[in-house]
Amino acid sequence: MGSNGSTADDRNWTFLTNHARVLVEIARHPHSRLRDIATTVAITERAAQAIVNDLEHAGYLTRTRVGRRNHYSVDPNRPFRHPADAGHNVQALLAVFTGEDQSSASAARSPTGQESP
Repeated sequence: MGSNGSTADDRNWTFLTNHARVLVEIARHPHSRLRDIATTVAITERAAQAIVNDLEHAGYLTRTRVGRRNHYSVDPNRPFRHPADAGHNVQALLAVFTGEDQSSASAARSPTGQESP
């Protein structure tokens, strides 16, 4: 028990930030609508939009308009932002949660999301 009488199970915390969760969800489903991303991550649509803007501004993803929808491409070679983790890129994290090698997956997809021959 902690000094305030609570146990570790009583506190609500997770290992991944919402930014990581949004990036993983986009890597899994690059054609997802912000509404769907927000629902999956359990955040508001407005928070999802702010996170996507952060990730795009930092170079972790690129947004391309395809018809009336957005298509997102993740750059798996971007390093983690924290200095303690900067020697690693996000590819390994994405591989754990998507079950695929993101460098080959990103290269194999065209901007429309179709697999290349």
